[in-house]
Amino acid sequence: MFIVEETIAGTDAVQIPKQRGESLLDTAVRYAEERHWDVFPGTWLEAVDGVHRCSCGDAACPAPGAHPSRPDWKAQATGSATVARRMWQKQPTASILLPTGLTFDAISVPETAGFLALARMERMELTLGPVTLTPERRMEFFVLPGASAKVPDLVRKAGWTLSSLDLAVRGEGDYVAAPPTRFGCRGAVQWACRPTAANRWLPDAEELIPPLAYACGRDR
Repeated sequence: MFIVEETIAGTDAVQIPKQRGESLLDTAVRYAEERHWDVFPGTWLEAVDGVHRCSCGDAACPAPGAHPSRPDWKAQATGSATVARRMWQKQPTASILLPTGLTFDAISVPETAGFLALARMERMELTLGPVTLTPERRMEFFVLPGASAKVPDLVRKAGWTLSSLDLAVRGEGDYVAAPPTRFGCRGAVQWACRPTAANRWLPDAEELIPPLAYACGRDR
């Protein structure tokens, strides 16, 4: 079973995990080895005059320590645990980034809408994949790849337009930051629903869009 964190008290719908402090290297290797996810190292945080700043050197970096460190990041991505270990040995504090559009896409919604949707999904007895909670107060629901092509039509069928909702899909050519990556002083990415043996098979976007669109509509 994949375990990176221990849980702390949350809502009835979900418990927000607390990171144990497992090294980024070990965690990146686990993602590749146990989940068969491609991974690649991003930027990292450096102490400058007592302040943690992004290794990219931009003092106003919008995602400090949590974005690709080079333009050819797609070529860096690997599903090999051995290669992942080698990359993080070179820079042990590099963030863990997961390319989307390969083994999964991610549907991103505001945190408030995400919790509302999780409660609704629990009542509907839907099977969820992993879900992250980011320091930017977003929740990202992992679904089968190809979601970006389906979501606009699925949202319309649910009675909304995509432009009217704060809902986005990360698909081919994009990426998500994985726990326990830190966004500067804002905090770390956590699992709202952690990867387990039970959710190894991801849901299709078609299953999750109705409750997610409803929750985003309520959250406007």
